[in-house]
Amino acid sequence: MFRNEKLELKVGLFIGLGIFIGFLIVFSLSDVYLLQKGYKVNVLFDFVNGIKQNAPIRLAGVNVGEVKEIHLYYDENAKRTRVRLGLWIAGDAKLETDCVARINTLGLLGEQYLEITPGKADRFLKPGDNIDGRNPINVGMQMEKMSELVGSASKMFKSVSEGKGTIGKLIMDDTIYNDLETIFGRLADGEGTIGKLLAKDDIYNDVEELVSDIKAHPWKLLHKTKEKKTSSRSSSRGTSVSTR
Repeated sequence: MFRNEKLELKVGLFIGLGIFIGFLIVFSLSDVYLLQKGYKVNVLFDFVNGIKQNAPIRLAGVNVGEVKEIHLYYDENAKRTRVRLGLWIAGDAKLETDCVARINTLGLLGEQYLEITPGKADRFLKPGDNIDGRNPINVGMQMEKMSELVGSASKMFKSVSEGKGTIGKLIMDDTIYNDLETIFGRLADGEGTIGKLLAKDDIYNDVEELVSDIKAHPWKLLHKTKEKKTSSRSSSRGTSVSTR
């Protein structure tokens, strides 16, 4: 039986090329990046709000990579559970050491992505470096705090309406209310020093005229002082003469 060696060679080469391409595809989808140029850094969060692997990464609004790993671990230094995101930064994109990483969402219910805001430092992250990210808002926790705040406000208003506490007693106590009403009524009628100043125009006008005169002629205060000094000197001289 005649064998076509050339055909077998072609089939072998085709199969080998297919296997090689298959390996490249597998490696490119895994953590081994044989066909990509770039580097890996880690961002640490306390809460990631459900971001998933392969989420895009944007640097100054431009896609520069994707989230390749999400690892939950216990931080011995911080004494709490944290989340480490492994980022693959493709190409020549550089991240300053003071860059800010936060989790954003496209629209209200859109895809989550990692937004990196460039920093101002002249040093850049190296492969394998860790940086702390800005934790996204925990909506459930915020709603719980809001509920507690509303409950506290409701209790406060209830205690005030029932006459409990200082404010409630001031509002509900007729004696205190009547005393305040009497005090303000006497002030309105011009009783007492403060009441006279508030109610009588002549006293108010005299005070206002005195203040205006002092502002316009401040030298009068100095003039009076000099007159007092001159009179005191004259009296002292007269005394000395009489003594002689």
